[in-house]
Amino acid sequence: MEHTPDIRVLALLSNQMADAVEQAGAAVVLVNGRERLPATGVVFDTDLVLTADHVLERDEDITIETASGTTLAARLVGRDPASDLAVLRVDGLGIAPATQGTARVGQIVLAVGRPASGGAMASLGVVSALSGPLRRRRGVAVEQVIQTDATPYPGFSGGPLIDAQGAVLGILTTGLVRSTPLAIPTAVAWRIAGLLAQQGHMQRGYLGIASQPIHLPVAQRGGLTQERGLLLMRVEEGSPAEQGGLLLGDILVSVNGQTITDTDQLQAVLSTAPVGTALEMGVLRGGAVQQVVVTVGQRA
Repeated sequence: MEHTPDIRVLALLSNQMADAVEQAGAAVVLVNGRERLPATGVVFDTDLVLTADHVLERDEDITIETASGTTLAARLVGRDPASDLAVLRVDGLGIAPATQGTARVGQIVLAVGRPASGGAMASLGVVSALSGPLRRRRGVAVEQVIQTDATPYPGFSGGPLIDAQGAVLGILTTGLVRSTPLAIPTAVAWRIAGLLAQQGHMQRGYLGIASQPIHLPVAQRGGLTQERGLLLMRVEEGSPAEQGGLLLGDILVSVNGQTITDTDQLQAVLSTAPVGTALEMGVLRGGAVQQVVVTVGQRA
């Protein structure tokens, strides 16, 4: 029986997605770090596995299982509850790191997991949205998240969200917002993972201020076109903000040339600025824009 063009296209797409799972699956491992259901991890660097923090209920006696069925001991080298990411070192792992990709809204994707011995599991969906920053406890922000309707089955947390070529677009987690499937983009996840591998924790930058968004009357914008800024309601004594010269009543309007109109934007900037980074902050003071340099401090 001769296949119609539509059926051939569907077969090609089906095979392409299956090939993508096979390609990505080589760098996807099972993670045994809790008493209940195992979870998933992704090899992101030599002998290093990235997984979700909430699936590691113990710091020791962690093992991983590779696609070939080999079980290896893993050592926890760093974790970051704020982003729900953790890094394991597996000596002698010998698996090539996963390929990185970039998500686009509307893109067809696959959620991939290895929550049990044997082959990988997958579910199909699309990238529903790219959003962020996502505010978490203590004001810490995850700068961007991927929303998808691909179903992350139990044990998929820590696994990859992949495209049709098998490139990893993000790391799946249900630990950021309860029962809500999200993925942390690879650009963010890989950067955090690299820092965790180096120092074991994330140094959360802070300024030592409390602020609230306000509307800027035209006459008080100092020549700026933006309509909103952040009014400094408190500047902590001895904080980086005070040491840098920020004053109570200043209106923050920019950081390193980037317009700031709300607290989420400021948190997103801080989430990507390592401790010790000098930030040039534009503030409205007395109806004129002034530049103040503040060095990012470390959140206790």
